[in-house]
Amino acid sequence: MLAEERISKIIEIIKNKGAVRVDELARQLDVSLMTVRRDLEKLKNEGILERCHGGAILKKEVSYSEKSTLQIDTKIKIAQRCAKMVRRGNTVFLDAGTTTFEIAKLICDIPSITIVTNDIEIARFLIGTNAKLILCGGTVQKSTYSIFGDFATLMMENIRTEIAFVGAASIDDEFNVLTPTSNKAVFKRTVCRYTNRSYLVVDSTKFGKQALLKVNHLSDYDGVVTNKVFNEKENELIKKYNINIISV
Repeated sequence: MLAEERISKIIEIIKNKGAVRVDELARQLDVSLMTVRRDLEKLKNEGILERCHGGAILKKEVSYSEKSTLQIDTKIKIAQRCAKMVRRGNTVFLDAGTTTFEIAKLICDIPSITIVTNDIEIARFLIGTNAKLILCGGTVQKSTYSIFGDFATLMMENIRTEIAFVGAASIDDEFNVLTPTSNKAVFKRTVCRYTNRSYLVVDSTKFGKQALLKVNHLSDYDGVVTNKVFNEKENELIKKYNINIISV
Protein backbone atom coordinates (compact mmCIF):
# COMPACT_ATOMS: atom_id res chain seq x y z
CA MET A 1 0.00 0.00 0.00
CA LEU A 2 1.37 3.41 -0.99
CA ALA A 3 1.92 6.04 1.72
CA GLU A 4 -0.88 8.29 0.38
CA GLU A 5 -3.33 5.38 0.30
CA ARG A 6 -2.34 4.38 3.83
CA ILE A 7 -2.84 7.88 5.21
CA SER A 8 -6.22 8.18 3.46
CA LYS A 9 -7.23 4.87 5.05
CA ILE A 10 -6.11 6.08 8.50
CA ILE A 11 -8.23 9.23 8.11
CA GLU A 12 -11.22 7.14 7.06
CA ILE A 13 -10.84 4.77 10.04
CA ILE A 14 -10.49 7.59 12.58
CA LYS A 15 -13.38 9.53 11.03
CA ASN A 16 -15.64 6.47 11.39
CA LYS A 17 -14.52 5.49 14.90
CA GLY A 18 -13.56 8.85 16.38
CA ALA A 19 -10.51 7.26 18.06
CA VAL A 20 -8.13 4.40 17.29
CA ARG A 21 -5.10 2.65 18.80
CA VAL A 22 -1.70 2.41 17.11
CA ASP A 23 -1.56 -1.39 17.35
CA GLU A 24 -5.07 -1.65 15.89
CA LEU A 25 -4.08 0.47 12.88
CA ALA A 26 -0.90 -1.54 12.38
CA ARG A 27 -2.90 -4.77 12.21
CA GLN A 28 -5.53 -3.38 9.83
CA LEU A 29 -2.97 -1.83 7.49
CA ASP A 30 -0.40 -4.64 7.86
CA VAL A 31 2.46 -2.26 8.61
CA SER A 32 4.83 -1.71 11.51
CA LEU A 33 4.01 0.27 14.65
CA MET A 34 6.75 2.72 13.70
CA THR A 35 5.13 3.38 10.31
CA VAL A 36 1.76 4.05 11.95
CA ARG A 37 3.30 6.39 14.53
CA ARG A 38 5.05 8.31 11.75
CA ASP A 39 1.81 8.63 9.78
CA LEU A 40 -0.11 9.78 12.87
CA GLU A 41 2.54 12.38 13.64
CA LYS A 42 2.24 13.72 10.08
CA LEU A 43 -1.55 13.97 10.42
CA LYS A 44 -1.17 15.64 13.79
CA ASN A 45 1.15 18.29 12.31
CA GLU A 46 -1.39 18.91 9.55
CA GLY A 47 -4.08 19.56 12.15
CA ILE A 48 -6.28 16.59 11.22
CA LEU A 49 -6.03 14.61 14.47
CA GLU A 50 -4.78 14.75 18.03
CA ARG A 51 -2.47 12.17 19.56
CA CYS A 52 -3.48 10.43 22.78
CA HIS A 53 -1.81 7.70 24.82
CA GLY A 54 -1.41 4.69 22.54
CA GLY A 55 -3.37 6.14 19.64
CA ALA A 56 -5.13 9.13 18.12
CA ILE A 57 -8.50 10.88 18.10
CA LEU A 58 -10.22 13.05 15.53
CA LYS A 59 -9.33 16.69 16.09
CA LYS A 60 -12.18 18.66 17.63
CA GLU A 61 -13.11 22.12 16.45
CA VAL A 62 -12.00 25.10 18.49
CA SER A 63 -14.79 26.33 20.73
CA TYR A 64 -16.43 29.72 20.23
CA SER A 65 -14.95 31.10 23.44
CA GLU A 66 -11.44 30.08 22.34
CA LYS A 67 -11.88 31.55 18.86
CA SER A 68 -13.13 34.87 20.22
CA THR A 69 -9.77 35.65 21.84
CA LEU A 70 -7.59 34.68 18.86
CA GLN A 71 -6.28 37.26 16.36
CA ILE A 72 -8.90 39.77 17.50
CA ASP A 73 -7.12 42.85 16.09
CA THR A 74 -6.79 41.17 12.71
CA LYS A 75 -10.44 40.10 12.73
CA ILE A 76 -11.51 43.69 13.37
CA LYS A 77 -9.42 44.89 10.41
CA ILE A 78 -10.94 42.23 8.16
CA ALA A 79 -14.41 43.20 9.37
CA GLN A 80 -13.79 46.89 8.67
CA ARG A 81 -12.81 46.08 5.08
CA CYS A 82 -15.85 43.87 4.60
CA ALA A 83 -18.23 46.46 6.04
CA LYS A 84 -17.24 48.86 3.26
CA MET A 85 -18.75 46.46 0.71
CA VAL A 86 -22.22 46.53 2.26
CA ARG A 87 -24.84 49.02 1.08
CA ARG A 88 -28.19 50.30 2.27
CA GLY A 89 -30.98 47.75 1.75
CA ASN A 90 -28.64 44.79 1.16
CA THR A 91 -29.45 41.26 2.25
CA VAL A 92 -26.23 39.90 3.73
CA PHE A 93 -25.27 36.40 4.81
CA LEU A 94 -22.87 36.10 7.76
CA ASP A 95 -21.36 32.67 8.29
CA ALA A 96 -20.85 31.35 11.81
CA GLY A 97 -17.63 32.65 13.33
CA THR A 98 -15.95 35.34 15.37
CA THR A 99 -14.69 37.32 12.36
CA THR A 100 -18.22 37.53 10.96
CA PHE A 101 -19.42 38.57 14.42
CA GLU A 102 -17.16 41.62 14.09
CA ILE A 103 -18.73 42.32 10.68
CA ALA A 104 -22.18 42.17 12.26
CA LYS A 105 -21.19 44.86 14.76
CA LEU A 106 -20.20 47.22 11.94
CA ILE A 107 -23.10 46.72 9.52
CA CYS A 108 -26.09 46.32 11.85
CA ASP A 109 -27.00 50.01 11.70
CA ILE A 110 -26.93 50.33 7.92
CA PRO A 111 -30.46 51.41 6.92
CA SER A 112 -32.89 48.70 5.73
CA ILE A 113 -30.29 45.96 6.03
CA THR A 114 -31.30 42.30 6.33
CA ILE A 115 -28.82 39.86 7.86
CA VAL A 116 -29.10 36.10 7.41
CA THR A 117 -26.92 33.99 9.69
CA ASN A 118 -26.39 30.51 11.08
CA ASP A 119 -24.55 31.88 14.14
CA ILE A 120 -26.49 31.99 17.41
CA GLU A 121 -24.21 34.61 18.98
CA ILE A 122 -24.54 36.91 15.96
CA ALA A 123 -28.32 36.48 16.10
CA ARG A 124 -28.38 37.21 19.82
CA PHE A 125 -26.45 40.44 19.21
CA LEU A 126 -28.63 41.53 16.28
CA ILE A 127 -31.83 41.21 18.29
CA GLY A 128 -30.90 44.47 19.99
CA THR A 129 -30.29 46.35 16.72
CA ASN A 130 -32.39 47.78 13.89
CA ALA A 131 -31.24 45.14 11.40
CA LYS A 132 -33.80 42.68 10.08
CA LEU A 133 -32.65 39.24 11.23
CA ILE A 134 -33.17 35.85 9.57
CA LEU A 135 -31.76 32.91 11.56
CA CYS A 136 -31.20 29.57 9.86
CA GLY A 137 -32.99 26.61 11.41
CA GLY A 138 -31.29 23.27 11.86
CA THR A 139 -28.99 21.29 14.11
CA VAL A 140 -27.05 23.32 16.68
CA GLN A 141 -23.36 22.62 17.18
CA LYS A 142 -23.15 23.72 20.79
CA SER A 143 -19.38 24.14 20.99
CA THR A 144 -19.36 26.72 18.18
CA TYR A 145 -22.88 28.20 18.62
CA SER A 146 -23.55 27.47 14.96
CA ILE A 147 -26.40 25.88 13.01
CA PHE A 148 -25.96 23.40 10.16
CA GLY A 149 -27.62 20.32 8.70
CA ASP A 150 -30.26 19.53 6.09
CA PHE A 151 -32.81 22.09 7.30
CA ALA A 152 -30.28 24.94 7.30
CA THR A 153 -29.05 23.97 3.83
CA LEU A 154 -32.59 23.73 2.45
CA MET A 155 -33.34 27.18 3.84
CA MET A 156 -30.28 28.71 2.14
CA GLU A 157 -31.33 27.15 -1.17
CA ASN A 158 -34.43 29.35 -1.02
CA ILE A 159 -32.83 32.64 0.06
CA ARG A 160 -31.07 35.04 -2.31
CA THR A 161 -28.50 37.38 -0.81
CA GLU A 162 -26.58 40.25 -2.39
CA ILE A 163 -23.40 39.40 -0.53
CA ALA A 164 -22.12 36.57 1.68
CA PHE A 165 -19.18 36.57 4.06
CA VAL A 166 -17.99 33.01 4.65
CA GLY A 167 -15.37 31.64 7.03
CA ALA A 168 -13.09 28.60 6.80
CA ALA A 169 -11.42 26.18 9.20
CA SER A 170 -8.40 25.53 6.99
CA ILE A 171 -6.86 26.31 3.62
CA ASP A 172 -4.25 23.92 2.23
CA ASP A 173 -1.16 24.66 0.14
CA GLU A 174 -3.15 24.33 -3.10
CA PHE A 175 -5.70 26.90 -1.81
CA ASN A 176 -8.47 24.38 -1.29
CA VAL A 177 -10.90 25.54 1.41
CA LEU A 178 -11.47 22.77 3.97
CA THR A 179 -13.73 21.97 6.91
CA PRO A 180 -13.91 19.14 9.46
CA THR A 181 -17.50 18.03 8.84
CA SER A 182 -19.59 17.12 5.79
CA ASN A 183 -22.68 19.12 6.80
CA LYS A 184 -20.61 22.31 7.01
CA ALA A 185 -19.08 21.64 3.60
CA VAL A 186 -22.51 21.24 1.98
CA PHE A 187 -23.93 24.27 3.77
CA LYS A 188 -21.07 26.59 2.77
CA ARG A 189 -21.22 25.47 -0.86
CA THR A 190 -24.94 26.18 -0.88
CA VAL A 191 -24.46 29.68 0.52
CA CYS A 192 -21.91 30.49 -2.19
CA ARG A 193 -24.15 29.09 -4.92
CA TYR A 194 -27.14 31.28 -4.08
CA THR A 195 -25.53 34.65 -3.42
CA ASN A 196 -24.61 37.36 -5.91
CA ARG A 197 -21.16 37.87 -4.38
CA SER A 198 -19.24 35.65 -1.96
CA TYR A 199 -16.20 36.63 0.08
CA LEU A 200 -14.01 34.36 2.15
CA VAL A 201 -12.91 36.07 5.37
CA VAL A 202 -9.85 34.42 6.91
CA ASP A 203 -6.83 35.45 8.92
CA SER A 204 -3.35 34.15 8.11
CA THR A 205 -3.48 31.34 10.70
CA LYS A 206 -5.99 29.42 8.55
CA PHE A 207 -3.51 28.91 5.70
CA GLY A 208 -1.27 25.88 5.27
CA LYS A 209 -3.53 23.61 7.29
CA GLN A 210 -5.51 20.47 6.57
CA ALA A 211 -9.03 19.33 7.42
CA LEU A 212 -11.02 16.31 6.35
CA LEU A 213 -13.34 17.70 3.69
CA LYS A 214 -13.08 20.13 0.80
CA VAL A 215 -15.63 22.95 0.57
CA ASN A 216 -14.35 24.67 -2.58
CA HIS A 217 -11.33 26.68 -3.77
CA LEU A 218 -10.19 30.27 -3.20
CA SER A 219 -10.88 30.94 -6.88
CA ASP A 220 -14.57 30.17 -6.31
CA TYR A 221 -15.00 33.40 -4.31
CA ASP A 222 -15.39 36.93 -5.61
CA GLY A 223 -12.69 37.90 -3.14
CA VAL A 224 -10.60 36.66 -0.22
CA VAL A 225 -10.26 39.19 2.61
CA THR A 226 -7.16 38.38 4.65
CA ASN A 227 -4.04 39.66 6.36
CA LYS A 228 -1.99 36.81 4.89
CA VAL A 229 1.30 37.82 3.23
CA PHE A 230 1.89 35.43 0.35
CA ASN A 231 5.27 34.13 -0.80
CA GLU A 232 6.45 33.90 -4.41
CA LYS A 233 5.09 30.40 -4.99
CA GLU A 234 1.73 31.33 -3.51
CA ASN A 235 1.52 34.47 -5.63
CA GLU A 236 2.08 32.32 -8.73
CA LEU A 237 -0.93 30.20 -7.71
CA ILE A 238 -2.98 33.34 -7.09
CA LYS A 239 -2.17 34.56 -10.60
CA LYS A 240 -2.76 31.11 -12.14
CA TYR A 241 -6.24 30.77 -10.61
CA ASN A 242 -7.09 34.48 -10.93
CA ILE A 243 -7.84 34.77 -7.20
CA ASN A 244 -8.90 38.20 -5.98
CA ILE A 245 -6.96 38.85 -2.76
CA ILE A 246 -8.20 41.79 -0.69
CA SER A 247 -5.40 42.54 1.76
CA VAL A 248 -5.89 44.24 5.13
